[in-house]
Amino acid sequence: MSDTAQLIVDGKTYEIPIITGTEGERALDISRLRADTGLITLDPGCGNTGTCQSSITFMDGEKGILRYRGIPVEQLAEHSTFRETAYLLINGELPTQEELQRFSVRLNDHSLVHEDMRAFFESYPRGTHPMGMLSSMINALRAFYPRIPTRSEEEEINITFARLLSKVRTLAAMSYKISLGHKVVYPRYDLSYCANFLNMMFDSPVRPYRIDEDLVEALNVFWILHADHEQNCSTAAVRSVGSARVNLYASISAGISALWGPLHGGANQAVIEMLQEIYDRGGDPAPFIARAKDKEDPFRLMGFGHRVYKTFDPRARIMEKVCNRVLKKLNRQDPLLPIAKRLEEVALKDSYFIDHNLYPNVDFYAGIVLRAIGIPLDMFPVMFAIGRLPGWIAQWKESADDPKWKIHRPRQIYTGLLKRDYVPMEERG
Repeated sequence: MSDTAQLIVDGKTYEIPIITGTEGERALDISRLRADTGLITLDPGCGNTGTCQSSITFMDGEKGILRYRGIPVEQLAEHSTFRETAYLLINGELPTQEELQRFSVRLNDHSLVHEDMRAFFESYPRGTHPMGMLSSMINALRAFYPRIPTRSEEEEINITFARLLSKVRTLAAMSYKISLGHKVVYPRYDLSYCANFLNMMFDSPVRPYRIDEDLVEALNVFWILHADHEQNCSTAAVRSVGSARVNLYASISAGISALWGPLHGGANQAVIEMLQEIYDRGGDPAPFIARAKDKEDPFRLMGFGHRVYKTFDPRARIMEKVCNRVLKKLNRQDPLLPIAKRLEEVALKDSYFIDHNLYPNVDFYAGIVLRAIGIPLDMFPVMFAIGRLPGWIAQWKESADDPKWKIHRPRQIYTGLLKRDYVPMEERG
């Protein structure tokens, strides 16, 4: 098979190198296209454009495959912890017992947040969305924890990774407590990463929080499934901002802002809002399904379809099992679950959904799981952000270490007016 392709422009032939990935993916290397031909490519949304070579995450949308550093996400969800998965993504290999212990100690040591940051939270207007606060607070961490020149660069960057991973959950829980006017709960050294977060969220002097290991495991799986997902919108934002050699805090802040959108990290919140609307209108999803199939109606069913997956989202299958297990354990009948089941049943049988590859995605069941755990609706995107943080860190690190690094600078095709002269004010019609 040829390792080049030919491009013919104005009768002249150009050789375009073909790059092949380890899983057989092939790409045209057009890095010299403009220099050699004077042309650029136009690809709105970058659906056909690779911006980097990465060894972190592999996805196959046609086969429904997702792997972190080569390990199927199904195996990680069953056997791993979020803390161990974070280490895998950032460092490239699963940790030994000693490495995991050192990592855990670092997470514990850096779990507290500077007390002065509370004033930031308390100064936000009531009703501020938690994602806006989290983005700002992560950026503010740079001022509170500047670079320590006496440490080696490698040691300092590893401390920064641990600091972000640990403090993000503390900041998220703190924002929730302060929004309620409640006393802030501090992290405990004797609790795991996920258990610590739940305790900081829900413990109170009048009702001590009882750690339920099944809920801890559900949150653990939720965060593992969201830990990375290749070059999505927020990850691309982290890489793009980081390509300007911006510090990690600012890059992650940009990723959180990108994740906030309803078509990205806000999708799990949008699913619950949609299911609630169906419930409030009698519980029959048929009118909503009809609207989704109407080409003239802009309405869309949230939680169905995916930009990359053209079959079942592998994370959705895992999340469905977690959802059923959690609801059974809590003996809780969520009134939205039968509606969700009915929508899934229709999607798997209706030719419209099948022909358009509109299968349930991970957001479809994730929202119900978060509801069962007790997470408030406006905190759903924050939960996504905490889970995605290891992936963002890994992607930022890989980009920063890339010897072929270049600042991101996309081109454009100008479609505006031709050159014209400035018109003085008195002559303007």
